[in-house]
Amino acid sequence: MAAHEQEFGVQAMCRMLGVSRSGYYAWRNRPESPRAQANHKLLVRIREEYQLSRKTYGSPRVHAALQRNGVTCSRKRVARLMRRTQIAARTAHRRIPRTTQRDPKAAPAPNLLNQEFSAPAPDRKWVGDLTYIDTAEGWLYLATILDLFSRRVVGWAMGEHMDAALVQQAWNMAVSQRCPSTDLLHHSDQGSQYTSDAYLQSLAVYHCQVSMSRVGHCYDNAAMESFFSTLKFECATDQFATRALARTTIFEYIEAWYNRQRLHSSLGYCSPVEFERNSRH
Repeated sequence: MAAHEQEFGVQAMCRMLGVSRSGYYAWRNRPESPRAQANHKLLVRIREEYQLSRKTYGSPRVHAALQRNGVTCSRKRVARLMRRTQIAARTAHRRIPRTTQRDPKAAPAPNLLNQEFSAPAPDRKWVGDLTYIDTAEGWLYLATILDLFSRRVVGWAMGEHMDAALVQQAWNMAVSQRCPSTDLLHHSDQGSQYTSDAYLQSLAVYHCQVSMSRVGHCYDNAAMESFFSTLKFECATDQFATRALARTTIFEYIEAWYNRQRLHSSLGYCSPVEFERNSRH
């Protein structure tokens, strides 16, 4: 009735619903209960954290963000308020080209990683892969290297062609920023980019152990698949108008948001940079 007062009038609605006007006004003028007031205040904070997350957080991460800022509440309460007000994480826009193309002449490396997606320290295990970004000008390809210790993106490159040069750019960025030691394991799929002589020679310079996923076993590189899924859900949800717009948006997402601010459930709801910083203390 309160929502339709101006449209139908109180007297008419009371008559249709069989309630008294005095009863309606008594209900309307009754102050909110302490619980309702607390929910209203909490919802304001929920909306703030949701906006700060670029509308990417669901209730678990919103709850974690609230706790980090000193707000005490249950996860179920946050989920209930978000459902009631239709606050939800973005969904992805999906089109899938083929990114793994094997060279039948290349000899793949064994799967040394063996789905062990943890590492005792930074720069001990890196995983690499390629994905696609949809733009109105055509595909833009993203090559990425992820550190399994902190889930930090340590190297990346974007280009119009998914060739060995693209993954080489991502590798060059990673080694120039991180200077890994000689006990680094590098894992990838068996795509021709990663089995090329030029790329394998680059790994040999750092005496890397080379590991590759088995054919048809997507879970062998599950950590990287998880990152790409996160990027598609949170950043590349729709087709970009241009490749240039996609480049700037993804650059900002990786360097400003994902590595430095986004709370990762696998890291105890820390960002990768924060997790690495805490590990040194």
